[in-house]
Amino acid sequence: MARSQSTFRTALSHGDYRWLASAFVISNIGNWAYNVALIVWVFDSTGSAAWVAATTLARFLPSLFFSAYGGVLAERFERRNLVVVLNLTSAATHVALAATVAFDGPIIVALVLASLGTLQGTVYEPAIVALTPQIVGETDLAAANSLNGMIDNGAVVVGPAVGAGLLVLFSPPVALLVNAVTFVYAAAAAGRIRTRSHPTDVTEGGGKGPMAQMMVGFRALAESQLARALAGFSIAASFFYGTDTVLLVVLSEENLGTGATGFGYLLAALGVGGLVAGPFINQLASRPNLGTIIAIGLAAYTIPTALMVFVEEPVVAFGLQVIRGAGTLVVDVLAITAMQRTLPPDLVSRVFGVFIGLVLAAISLGALVTPVLLDVIGLTPTLLVFGIGPVLTLAAGASRMAGINQSGAARLAELSDRISVLETSPLFTSLARGSIENLAASAGAFEAAAGTDVVVQGEEADALYFIVDGTVVVTAHAADSTTEVPVAELGRGDHFGEIGLLDSAPRNATCTTQTDCRMYRIDGSSFVDAVHEAPQSGFLDRARHRQAQTHALVDDP
Repeated sequence: MARSQSTFRTALSHGDYRWLASAFVISNIGNWAYNVALIVWVFDSTGSAAWVAATTLARFLPSLFFSAYGGVLAERFERRNLVVVLNLTSAATHVALAATVAFDGPIIVALVLASLGTLQGTVYEPAIVALTPQIVGETDLAAANSLNGMIDNGAVVVGPAVGAGLLVLFSPPVALLVNAVTFVYAAAAAGRIRTRSHPTDVTEGGGKGPMAQMMVGFRALAESQLARALAGFSIAASFFYGTDTVLLVVLSEENLGTGATGFGYLLAALGVGGLVAGPFINQLASRPNLGTIIAIGLAAYTIPTALMVFVEEPVVAFGLQVIRGAGTLVVDVLAITAMQRTLPPDLVSRVFGVFIGLVLAAISLGALVTPVLLDVIGLTPTLLVFGIGPVLTLAAGASRMAGINQSGAARLAELSDRISVLETSPLFTSLARGSIENLAASAGAFEAAAGTDVVVQGEEADALYFIVDGTVVVTAHAADSTTEVPVAELGRGDHFGEIGLLDSAPRNATCTTQTDCRMYRIDGSSFVDAVHEAPQSGFLDRARHRQAQTHALVDDP
């Protein structure tokens, strides 16, 4: 725990990041609260599940069609100023939305304004992601990413609860105005950031456009039967989330007696379930039978939907939603982990770009079909269809799950030696299991005879090394001296080369093999990518300790 807190403190020691994080947390909570308020107002005004579905579509379709171009715009303009402008325009949009709701304006106008707000978000989020490393640097990036992830997860729980509370105490227009105020605060906080970015030429000299790159991802996904099956699990879970955005509103109104406002508490319960399941995900990800575990997770997400037919107590409903939230997290995280195991490393990014688009499409489709089913067969049969149907489908697809299990087992067997070296290293004590497996897949065997300078002080840092067998001596010299000072002797299980990669700096020491050595070599870009994705960054403390030790010995031999 102390290590985690220390890491978070180092990220928050950057004044600009404190402003960025505060803007992110306030606006995120406001957005989730606004989501609940808007859906409740639409349902109370129309009594129509179809209009609730239209509200969901208004929020997700802009992301589906424009998210790829949002990242392009985030690269094209100076990001700090872009974040300020986006927050101010979002505030204006939500003031207009609040006025529309307060004066009982046309529903369609409210949905257009909601879509406009989502469009602004497709640029805002990539800008935040790109600005973070410029503010905190490589060394504190993993800790900052961890805090950003905690903000996201916490907002899913706190935001809907805040929205529901505001609706109980006040009215939808007030909740929407509160969201506008959060954007004003976020703009003011972003305005205090001193870090500036440089716009990028997004045309890349006229090279391949985003559509051509996207088609590569489509083809890779279409050609891999296992990848299609894994993507199908997560896409199915996303479809059922889309149904939730409509179904939970009607359920709260008709079965639980909590009114449409109760939707906010049910949505918060899904977030609680995700937080509860989070600490166990790495343990599950290390198992070879991911297909079976993912199927169980999907069943845990859907079966409680059928059980809601028999529930009238809000507390019981809340508990069932917690179970569902845990189940969907298992499906999403483990399906992604299994896909990473299945796909060639050079295609993962492009496949996941396509995958995200399919997820958004599934959410939209779920919201679209739910009101139709409610109108044709009613609430109880709809709950049973969405609760039992997926389980029957899973039973029919048992052979696919067996294939996923076999593929996962084969992959783990192939990488087991490398994984055992990496996961026992202090460098990766807090790295997610999927990231360790990706690094193991990218690690190449490297052999060096005794007396070989593997890395040389002053040269560019391009790789990280793990010693499998043999001994390596570390020496360094001060800037004004050529005298080599012994720093450390490394053996089996030790590593070297990470400091220059983390600091984007030349090598600060020379590492020479004392005996014939066998090692694993991890390319620098693969290691830095893992740092970007790390949920926690315990390795950073270790790296700082080694760097401090080197400087102390050189400066005061």
